[in-house]
Amino acid sequence: MLLEQSAKRVLRTSMELGGNAPFLVFEDADIDAAVNGAMLAKMRNIGQACTAANRFIVHESVADAFAEKFRERTSKIKQGDPRDETTDIGPQIHQVHFDRIKGFVDRAKAEGQTIVMGGEPNDELGGLFFRPTLIQPSAGAEIVTQEVFGPVLCMQTFASDEQALEMANGTEFGLAAVVVSGIREHAEKITKELVAGTIWVNCFFVRDLRAPFGGSRKSGIGREGGNWSFDFYADVKNTVVSPNGWKE
Repeated sequence: MLLEQSAKRVLRTSMELGGNAPFLVFEDADIDAAVNGAMLAKMRNIGQACTAANRFIVHESVADAFAEKFRERTSKIKQGDPRDETTDIGPQIHQVHFDRIKGFVDRAKAEGQTIVMGGEPNDELGGLFFRPTLIQPSAGAEIVTQEVFGPVLCMQTFASDEQALEMANGTEFGLAAVVVSGIREHAEKITKELVAGTIWVNCFFVRDLRAPFGGSRKSGIGREGGNWSFDFYADVKNTVVSPNGWKE
């Protein structure tokens, strides 16, 4: 709707929209570091972040170890009142969004997707608290292709770099991505093929405000940050001068 209104007045737009970030863990990754990064990339703000990693794409040789360590770490998370300093994660932002998250999970269950962990509201706390949820979905499932924007993540496995890239790029979004690899050349090869405005390698949400930030595909238009923001607020002028017209 904003684009439609802007088009009628020929207004320039810059939009950072939704995301559905992949979190790729390769066979050469440090699994403990990958789990630490995954906790930050997904559980920060209880998944209510545009750059949150929603899709864990893990090499089949390390998938069991990664999943087990992730479940162990997640089981120790304390969910509760965010005003309590001992709380790790709080509730969803409001009832409408809580219902949207629950709807995604309920539909995944109805489709026969495998719920590995969670998958339901936290009845012990009530209100807007939804348990951290891990799902192993089939290819193309709604829970994979759409942005849930909550404590719900999917984990898929791959056998080759080509398969990992196909899965990572298999969404209409392209805001952010995370690559975990122990070999620099390998990581560089993968990042060149990923469709995302920001890619973090062996880290998450490291921001230099001078660097460009924005999304590809349906994740947005334009870039903000540093000199990149000037392109939005200024018109580029091209003045062409011929030396033949000068008077002595």
